[in-house]
Amino acid sequence: MDTLDVTGLLIIGFCAGMLGGLVGVGGGVLFVPGLVFFLGLSQLDALSTSLLAVVFVAVVGAWRQNGYGNVRIRDGLIVGALSPIGVVAGTVLANAVSERALELSFAAVQIFFAWSLARRALRPRERGTPEVPSARPNG
Repeated sequence: MDTLDVTGLLIIGFCAGMLGGLVGVGGGVLFVPGLVFFLGLSQLDALSTSLLAVVFVAVVGAWRQNGYGNVRIRDGLIVGALSPIGVVAGTVLANAVSERALELSFAAVQIFFAWSLARRALRPRERGTPEVPSARPNG
């Protein structure tokens, strides 16, 4: 690994961390494309590497957001407890399908979520609806 690769990894990590803390994305949105396009990893290698890297982003982001009262701990624990089942199934599937199928599936998921979020953000707000939701109590 040369200096350019390390620099690329540092930039990808910093940008993904910033986006993770700012809007809750990082792993799937920046890590995977960054590793594929800038470092030449295969889609499967990038997905797998991203799974490890996102752990650190998630831990730090959740810790900081919890300090602001923005974490619903019970909901997070439920999702977290059920996630390993999906990870095992997804890992088996990712290793069984072609690289092209992984790339197209990844792109389709990104487009779907981008479209859904844009549609929601552009929806007119009802009168009396707060612009920013009030902080929820932890738990």
